[in-house]
Amino acid sequence: MERCDVLIVGGGPAGSSCARRLRRAGLDVLVLDKKRFPRDKVCAGWITPQILATLEIDPEDYAKDRVLQPIHGFRIGRLGAAETRVDYGAPVSYGIRRCEFDHYLLEGSGARLRLGEAARSFRREAGRWIVNESIEAGFLVGAGGHFCPVAQHLGAVTGPPAPVIAAQEVEFRMDDRDGARCPVSPEFPELFFASDLAGYAWLVRKGSWLNVGLGRQDVHGLSDHVTRFVDWLRANGRLPVSLPAKFRGHAYLLHGEARRALAGDGVVLVGDAAGLAYPRSGEGIRPAVESGLLAAKTLLEAGGAAARGRLVRYEAAVERRFGPREGGGSDWVARFPHAWKAALAGALLANRLFARHVVLDRWFLHRFVPALAGA
Repeated sequence: MERCDVLIVGGGPAGSSCARRLRRAGLDVLVLDKKRFPRDKVCAGWITPQILATLEIDPEDYAKDRVLQPIHGFRIGRLGAAETRVDYGAPVSYGIRRCEFDHYLLEGSGARLRLGEAARSFRREAGRWIVNESIEAGFLVGAGGHFCPVAQHLGAVTGPPAPVIAAQEVEFRMDDRDGARCPVSPEFPELFFASDLAGYAWLVRKGSWLNVGLGRQDVHGLSDHVTRFVDWLRANGRLPVSLPAKFRGHAYLLHGEARRALAGDGVVLVGDAAGLAYPRSGEGIRPAVESGLLAAKTLLEAGGAAARGRLVRYEAAVERRFGPREGGGSDWVARFPHAWKAALAGALLANRLFARHVVLDRWFLHRFVPALAGA
């Protein structure tokens, strides 16, 4: 039997950030993940300067051997309508490749790793967790994404009636010829909102890498939406290169629109396992990192008392940081009649002030929310 103070199931940004904080406090931490790292991860992939500050990442050092594409702004519009270009004149975000970023964080966590093994069974015995009948831990952290086995063990619903967001995307490397033909600027990713405001599509270029994807809150006919988007890109010269790989899908929950129990006896959920993606952008990396750190702080404050009464403080910390867990989503859109939504989207997104100060500053970049400190 392998023993540890804390077992973290999932080695992504949420799990590795939590592990790093706990290791700095001297705890023995084991990370269990069904994949071996570096591993492919479906994600448009951009991070804000606040994440770099929170994780104490030196951008120059990180960029020596990895992709870190400065993003100076975005092109925004309703699909098929005029676009608005917002230029901040300096980096407000950075494009990354998740296979590199996640591996970097996991390696730097200082935790012991048990990779290539899924979490198959859980039981509680004498105040401790027994996982896979081979690991014994005082605390358990579920950090395995939307389908996290720890979340499912706690009774989480992974499909309907939960309002799941579904996305499909592909990321591939362009050769020199295709890179020269590609009109997408690395400094200005492109966002295309659906006319019903139920989702958006994107083109994100990171040097020679291009990510193409689409996500929707209404998951019915998602593949058809993706096909129409790709056809539109080609017809308008936005995608002059061929797609060398198939689109891959993933799912997640938005904070404020679905409620999962975040804590139990000796267990907490973080990141997408907790359903913490930002409501209007669907961005999940910053909530993953910050929830991992908030969970670590709660575990350290709880000491040896793993009862839910102690760990419920984590739920309160999440609400203080990200807002109410119910009623915090994009329900304002649902109040408009369907016929109004196309006109509303076109008018608002064509307005440069709205695009910059609401869509980007508030929904996507959270520019005025300072980096998490003291976690």
